[in-house]
Amino acid sequence: MKVNEAARMIGVGRTKLYELIAAGDVEAVKLGKSTRIVTASLHRLIMRRREPE
Repeated sequence: MKVNEAARMIGVGRTKLYELIAAGDVEAVKLGKSTRIVTASLHRLIMRRREPE
């Protein structure tokens, strides 16, 4: 999915989403000049954040 859609889906801004990508928390792929977010990686991120610490 597009970066804007993914950011909106998890309730963060584009900058924060790019930080999550850089940290390895969210998987992204480049298709030409476009960056697409792997939807499954967003689900994994949400599930990890929901787990009690």
